[in-house]
Amino acid sequence: MENWQGSAGVCVNTKGQVLMVLQGLPEEKKAWTIPSGGKEDNETFEECCIREIREETGYDTRIIQPLFSKKSVIYGINVEVQYFEVEITGGEAKIQDPDNLIHKIAWKSANEISKLELSFPEDREFLIQTIR
Repeated sequence: MENWQGSAGVCVNTKGQVLMVLQGLPEEKKAWTIPSGGKEDNETFEECCIREIREETGYDTRIIQPLFSKKSVIYGINVEVQYFEVEITGGEAKIQDPDNLIHKIAWKSANEISKLELSFPEDREFLIQTIR
């Protein structure tokens, strides 16, 4: 069975909002998620997280701590995503995604997250709890 590995970065600002991106292929319905993506060759999960956030949002970040690993099987592929708590160290909101999947960057409150169309609905409660 094929394996896919990636990372996701959870960044909460001083206003209690999570950094999120609106993503999807041009022909797809768009949905919100935290910045995330697949590991490249010889890249660590931490390096992947930092790179994906920079590509998708324009922000430079540093890892504060690992949070958890989410493992599942999707379409017959073993998927592992490492989640990290991160903080912004520089940069500015700017989409520079080489895959052209990102359409908006925004900070979302717990109330907003409770109502958003999410790419990964199973993350909703975790994200809300992270803010509170």
